[in-house]
Amino acid sequence: MTMQKSVPINWTLIQQRLTPYLFLLPALLVLGLTVFYPALQAFYLSFTRYEYDITQAPEWIGFANFQRLWQDKVFWQTLGNTILYLAIAVPILVAIPLVLAILVNQKLRGMHWFRAAYYTPVIISMVVAGIAWRWLYAQNGLLNQLLKQTGILTSGIPWLTSPRFALFSVIAVTVWKGLGYYMVIYLAGLQSIPTELYEAAAIDGSDGVRKHWDVTVPLMRPYLMLVAVISAISATKVFEEIYIMTKGGPRNSSKTIVYYLYEQAFGSSLDISYACTIGLVMFLIILVLSILNLKLSPKS
Repeated sequence: MTMQKSVPINWTLIQQRLTPYLFLLPALLVLGLTVFYPALQAFYLSFTRYEYDITQAPEWIGFANFQRLWQDKVFWQTLGNTILYLAIAVPILVAIPLVLAILVNQKLRGMHWFRAAYYTPVIISMVVAGIAWRWLYAQNGLLNQLLKQTGILTSGIPWLTSPRFALFSVIAVTVWKGLGYYMVIYLAGLQSIPTELYEAAAIDGSDGVRKHWDVTVPLMRPYLMLVAVISAISATKVFEEIYIMTKGGPRNSSKTIVYYLYEQAFGSSLDISYACTIGLVMFLIILVLSILNLKLSPKS
């Protein structure tokens, strides 16, 4: 019988393969303690009763929280508000910043001032922006005063105190705050498009606005998808604007899923387990948006 020779261990190859993971280890430890473990704990708490006295151990109740969520009218109202938020804010934040990026991409004198002006709302704190817009939306605020002086209206509009206008008023702030951020993303994409393509399109008769439809939009498709997903996720998680401007009112008309989760977890009820259940639903919504991005984005 012949003896099989033992294969020598290639320590150099093992070291080369383990070295990248050693560099990643500190970041993985931080993410594990601050992201992964809390996420798993929240998933577990969604199947328990953990409220009022948080010093007591959670009590396993199975799918009772999900049954309660199914019958919760306020949750379905906040889900509808969140979907409406997405339906209005996302298309605007996908289209308008592209138009702004095309405008500020022109080689004209003083164009950098316009870039700075469009980007300024991004660097303003949302707390400051929310307070400022709350003053603008006040019954005797600047917006109503302008409408009265121009003769458009004889009385002011209850921007934040009417269920008809509250959510749309908050959406306007979100759009105003995000235009410059997404404009910069588009601007980076526009500056990577060769000018020869526009010259060739002009020879074929595609000039003016049509050249952007024939050249810019097809080449900017990956950026359009990126902005669509990022803005959708941001709109799903909107919180500061609502907390500062409306507190979810009036009559839950401007309350979204994140704000409802905050109320359940840190409000008077301290219903941590039910808040985790709401958070799990929000996680699934964001997961679906991310999967759509992977499926619809070009392979390149």
